[in-house]
Amino acid sequence: MELILRHKAEEASDEHEPLDEGACHPLFLDAPDSVNFRKLRKRLLREARETMSVYGMVKPGAKWLVCLSGGKDSYTLLALLLDLKWRGLLPVELLACNLDQAQPGFPEHILPEFLTRYDIPYRIERRDTYSIVKEKTPAGSTYCSLCSRLRRGILYRIAREEGCDAVVLGHHREDVLETFMMNLMNGGRLASMPPKLLNEEGDLLVLRPLAGSAEADIAKFADAMAFPIIPCNLCGSQDGMERVRIKNLLETWDKERPGVKRSMLRALSNTRPSHLLDPGIHDFAGLWPQAAMAEEV
Repeated sequence: MELILRHKAEEASDEHEPLDEGACHPLFLDAPDSVNFRKLRKRLLREARETMSVYGMVKPGAKWLVCLSGGKDSYTLLALLLDLKWRGLLPVELLACNLDQAQPGFPEHILPEFLTRYDIPYRIERRDTYSIVKEKTPAGSTYCSLCSRLRRGILYRIAREEGCDAVVLGHHREDVLETFMMNLMNGGRLASMPPKLLNEEGDLLVLRPLAGSAEADIAKFADAMAFPIIPCNLCGSQDGMERVRIKNLLETWDKERPGVKRSMLRALSNTRPSHLLDPGIHDFAGLWPQAAMAEEV
């Protein structure tokens, strides 16, 4: 209850407490000056800070590889992290990184020009994973699984070469819920995208500061900031994907029962092993009434 009341109070303050416009990161010099945008910006900043705090993401002096695909989510992630760092609220070094997967027609100039314009440190890595994914993926299957595995391996290597402690991704609330539903309905397991994950080698963190933020808010922010969005010609080119069906299902539920997605996200951080069916995380076999235990003794 205390957390809910605090959120309501902070949301109310968004309407009246202006952002400090006296100084800002160059990326925000041409940002909209409307009340609605200031409220949206503050809400996203607050949610990112809370996610980073709750999951212990920030270690002062660390270096983060911020993955920038050219989509709305990664642009928004980078902008918010730069905003927090500018305000002295994020004591880490940020390195933007784009993996150019050699997709036909990919506008190679957009990201370097964008990052250079705002004096953002970056690294561009070109690897032709596009051809591999197209060649290895069976007809009728989705590209996402193989594409993400190849991309993850390359980004881990880059992070190590750059001396980074973490790979930071732009996954948001809907990504978390869609992954959970796909695992539930198709994978037979309760699992999703955690906000903080240690890789299998144990040398890098994977962080998702936007895990608690709504995709609709991120889309509004990216549109208001006029980011030069680059569409994906792999996953974005396929119809009938399971993730799209799950997304539509969640949208339908949220329209019929507003707030259901917020409730589902809270549920993922409020698990009760004793009320599930997994004997690996709860000792059902050793569960007996106290009277029965006393008789055995």
